[in-house]
Amino acid sequence: MRCQKSFTQKFNLTQHERTHTGQKPYQCSECQKSFSHEFNLTQHERTHTGEKPYQCSECQKSFSQKFKLTQHERTHTGEKPYQCSECQKSFSHKANLTQHERIHTGQKPYHCSECQKSFSLKISLIRHEKTHTGEKPHQCSECQKSFSHEFNLTQHERTHTGEKPYQCLECQKSFNIKANLTQHERIHTGQKPYQCSECQKSFSVKISLIRHEKTHNGQKPYQCSECQKSFSHKFNLTKHERTHTGEKPYQCSECQKSFISKAKLTQHERIHTGQKPYQCSECQKSFSLKISFIQHEKTHTGQKPYQCSECQKSFSRKFNLTQHERTHTGEKPYQCSECRKSFSHKGSLTQHERLHTGQKPYQCSECQKSFSLKISLIRHEKTHTGQKPYQCLEGQKTFTRKYILTQHERTHTEEKPYHCLECQKCFSLKSSLIRHKKTHTGEEP
Repeated sequence: MRCQKSFTQKFNLTQHERTHTGQKPYQCSECQKSFSHEFNLTQHERTHTGEKPYQCSECQKSFSQKFKLTQHERTHTGEKPYQCSECQKSFSHKANLTQHERIHTGQKPYHCSECQKSFSLKISLIRHEKTHTGEKPHQCSECQKSFSHEFNLTQHERTHTGEKPYQCLECQKSFNIKANLTQHERIHTGQKPYQCSECQKSFSVKISLIRHEKTHNGQKPYQCSECQKSFSHKFNLTKHERTHTGEKPYQCSECQKSFISKAKLTQHERIHTGQKPYQCSECQKSFSLKISFIQHEKTHTGQKPYQCSECQKSFSRKFNLTQHERTHTGEKPYQCSECRKSFSHKGSLTQHERLHTGQKPYQCSECQKSFSLKISLIRHEKTHTGQKPYQCLEGQKTFTRKYILTQHERTHTEEKPYHCLECQKCFSLKSSLIRHKKTHTGEEP
């Protein structure tokens, strides 16, 4: 007795004992492959005969094995009988649940004999092993590019055909890769299955967790050969190197504007599509950028964790603190390559550069007038609606823009917040101060 496992029927014991002896008495007459169970031989023989006796009553697709029919039928019924005990996510296939559970356990049972790297999926090991042999048997008929894995070829071919077969049921956005759809769906569900063991921060994408973990060990193995700046992630180095080369490989098909990163192009394209995939659960306001969404959420909590060490002013966003600190240091790190004018904010440089390029990416849907600034478009649109949401409490006069209301209110309060450092004269408008200062410099006002 080898393992003391018990059975109700003798033939089940006989089959089980073959797992110990390695006996395979059932041989295929076509290719001489042997099997320990007759049932496995029967299934195998169908690969030679092409027989598919199990048919789906819904779509008439046929299968050689009954369990494959059962799995297929779940695509029609939506049944997902296998549930993860850790996070309650459900799956239609047992194998998919097993693979998913390894996210929680960290188990990687498949090891490369060449380099000892481990994998949670067998298919990942098979693909990895080809990196040692250099084998790329799958070639694109369109451009002759070769791939080590057939699925990579299939994905690549979609760049030629434009096919996007994977669609989000929530917002109908389509993707050419199943993994991209899975990642996108987490925007809607808020699911973040990848957790840092060091600080418990969670991520929706595994690569984001890997990149984050490097922030704990301080590792920056990727160095720029041009300026010796180091990076923890290779893709950040690649993006940085484009600041030296000027390369902008990602182009908008709508307006031909080019970008140094795919993420910047994706963000830009939302200007044209109007897509805002990030929605606040508190007030239902939507945003085109995730960072804008995160920053907005803090307006509900009132949280301002970033404080200026110079004047103790607090901010809800770190980048606002960084920008504010430049009012103390006078730093202007963003320079226009056309006229060398410098700016303290990247956004101000971008807006300024449009003076040189004439670019006006924001267009009014009512009259097609275009603007270089988004805020200008928003203000303009109010001229069509006649909306004047800003009202003076003193005289009930209304205004289309808040800053005009603020200026108007100073006629009641006589507030003059802009001071000339030369003669201490005060002004209610910043523009008036700027004109006044020219009288000291001798410049034409």
